[in-house]
Amino acid sequence: MASTSASLTLPVLPLDDEVVLPGMVVPLDLNDADVRAAVEAAQAAARSTPGKPQVLLVPRIDGKYASTGVLGTVEQVGRLADGDPGALIRGRGRVKVGAGTTGPGAALWVEGTRVDETVPDPSASSQLRSGGDPDPGRVADLVKEYKALATSWLRKRGAWQVVDRVQQIDGVSALADNSGYSPFLSLEQKVELLETADPVARLKLATEQLREHLAEQDVAESIAKDVQEGVDKQQREFLLRRQLEAVRKELRDLKGEDGEEESDDYRARVEAADLPENVREAALKEVEKLERSSDQSPEGSWIRTWLDTVLELPWNERTEDQYDIQGAQALLDTEHAGLADVKERITEYLAVRKRRSDRGLGVVGGRRGGAVLALVGPPGVGKTSLGESVAHAMGRKFVRVALGGVRDEAEIRGHRRTYVGALPGRIVRAIKEAGSMNPVVLLDEIDKVGSDFRGDPAAALLEVLDPAQNHTFRDHYLEVELDLSDVVFLATANVLEAIPEALLDRMELVRLDGYTEDEKVVIARDHLLPRQLERAGLEKDEVVLDESALRKLAGEYTREAGVRNLERGIARLLRKVAAQHELGERELPFTVTEADLRGLVGRPHHVPESAQDPAERRTAVPGVATGLAVTGAGGDVLFVEASLADPETGAAGLTLTGQLGDVMKESAQIALSFLRSHGAELELPVGDLKDRGAHIHFPAGAVPKDGPSAGVTMTTALASLLSGRLVRTDVAMTGEVSLTGRVLPIGGVKQKLLAAHQAGVTTVIIPKRNEADLDDVPAEVLEKLDVHAVTDVRQVLELALAPATNGAVPEVPVAA
Repeated sequence: MASTSASLTLPVLPLDDEVVLPGMVVPLDLNDADVRAAVEAAQAAARSTPGKPQVLLVPRIDGKYASTGVLGTVEQVGRLADGDPGALIRGRGRVKVGAGTTGPGAALWVEGTRVDETVPDPSASSQLRSGGDPDPGRVADLVKEYKALATSWLRKRGAWQVVDRVQQIDGVSALADNSGYSPFLSLEQKVELLETADPVARLKLATEQLREHLAEQDVAESIAKDVQEGVDKQQREFLLRRQLEAVRKELRDLKGEDGEEESDDYRARVEAADLPENVREAALKEVEKLERSSDQSPEGSWIRTWLDTVLELPWNERTEDQYDIQGAQALLDTEHAGLADVKERITEYLAVRKRRSDRGLGVVGGRRGGAVLALVGPPGVGKTSLGESVAHAMGRKFVRVALGGVRDEAEIRGHRRTYVGALPGRIVRAIKEAGSMNPVVLLDEIDKVGSDFRGDPAAALLEVLDPAQNHTFRDHYLEVELDLSDVVFLATANVLEAIPEALLDRMELVRLDGYTEDEKVVIARDHLLPRQLERAGLEKDEVVLDESALRKLAGEYTREAGVRNLERGIARLLRKVAAQHELGERELPFTVTEADLRGLVGRPHHVPESAQDPAERRTAVPGVATGLAVTGAGGDVLFVEASLADPETGAAGLTLTGQLGDVMKESAQIALSFLRSHGAELELPVGDLKDRGAHIHFPAGAVPKDGPSAGVTMTTALASLLSGRLVRTDVAMTGEVSLTGRVLPIGGVKQKLLAAHQAGVTTVIIPKRNEADLDDVPAEVLEKLDVHAVTDVRQVLELALAPATNGAVPEVPVAA
């Protein structure tokens, strides 16, 4: 029976999630502050006493210390195998942990009582019986059983050298403590062994633990054997099927038939293919139909086509995403200038995918982490080419699906197999073409999708683009579920209003409002010019365009949100230089400057109003104001002209021309009504409006125009006409006006400010409630514009109308 004896004062060496039993030798890392403090304290105490430094090894579980520890001696201090400082400590015996006390160093010191773990000699049976200890014969049987179980377990692991060491252990306590090396014991089981002071009871506990582990191993081996038998059965079945194929082939040869039986070939292909379980079942059913059908049956041709399609789809093929977020961002910046919103969204998507992958959350609720983005913007801003850059940055396959002019719902969801010539839809064909289940699919021109008696393709796209449904997308042709939840869909469109509302609600909208002049220059220099030099057969050092020439090409020879016309202008310029060189009129290399442009590509077509002679500007007469509008090609500058009819004609009322929509006509009526009711307040001669008709005209009459944002522009034009004060040439404005003179918010602020900047306007008036939209405008554009946010049309008139010169009132334009 174990008993307690000598009292000790030792530094505590806490062991987190680890237990050391007497007799064990363990290396400990001195980089751990607690370990280092305990070893240093033991060394300090050992200087005044003989022997090796002693520590108390105590398990610490969830911050709580066990009641029993192990006296350990520091055998050696040096370097571990990885080069870190360490100490080699040997467990000597159990110690009952007592109260805390003081001692040298930073370690925790406690008082402890040594536990006497000696067991009387089993041969002294009389002493054992008188002391109340177990029968020595049973102890010997327990030792024998433990050694037999340990030997069996070690032999399964191939640890033959350890078997001999275990057989040489004679002491009951040492044999029980040797189980502390067992890797299958849990932390709680080891603590239980540590706190069991009686050696016989401890050995019995270790024997039970080892017996239970061996029983679990036997069950695991039995399961593995059953699995292997199942595999063997499948192999036998496969062998029998191969034999059956050989028999059928011999029968065909006897009948004189040519070729192989395709049904057998399809069965082998289906069984060998890595298909999802539900797809495999559906494919095998079709193979059985093919086996039963005759060669003359048309159904056989349909089944073979369906099986070929199913087997060619990459059901379990996926490309690994590139999680180098900074590298992906740098790649996007290299291939596309500007477009910060789209790049930021792709970077966010990759970052989230990386974190989900790190946490094992690749599939949540049966859905993977795909994305559905709608890129809406004017032509030529790089929406389509951006899809390839996104796929390149993510390390995915790229496939483009052109939806412009698609009018048949079966183009999206596929045809029923009952139709002759039936095919899967474009989505399935895109997955097949990509060769993976997680490509980047570009749905180009989604706003050009039509509908007729054959159905509405936009309605079929609802399931494809819905993240909550597309993990179980079912094509009419396949009739099996296809997981699209890992696909990144990028839809492009020019006109947002042309996309059905239900479809737009399923996509994350990203607007591409066009490029600034600086961005166009960068794109032309880094992308357009090298491409056109190659197409023109010129080396990059043969023709050089300096920045001033590129800037003038972008600002005065083109006026667009994108860069298509700019690229055409560069191509035309390079063709001209190449032709002149071949005719002997120009030597290469040649540097094109701003002064050379007129001789090569003619005069500029879009000279800003600010660059014209003041007398030739449109706002050189009263009644003309500069407005801002949004068209299908981006932002644009819009001029509004107003005049009064001759009173002798008797034509009263309001005349509107310029192919205006109903909303714009109503805005003109509101502007006129406001000036009539507030004429005295604004010191305007509104009496002229009673007998003389007002005429408002929007130039470019062939272009339809509508919307409320020209309200303040029309009000300003009429006020300029009545007051005789000119509208400032450098001012452009946008905003809806109410009958009370309030300036209400409008849309397209970014596109309008970009257009104002390109047109040379320096002052822009916008509604106060649109100030938040200024955050989307590039900083370099805002720096060059003086933007005024107003709430009332009176503020607009004060900012836009120039003071009358020398008190003279210019003559009011009169309509004939």
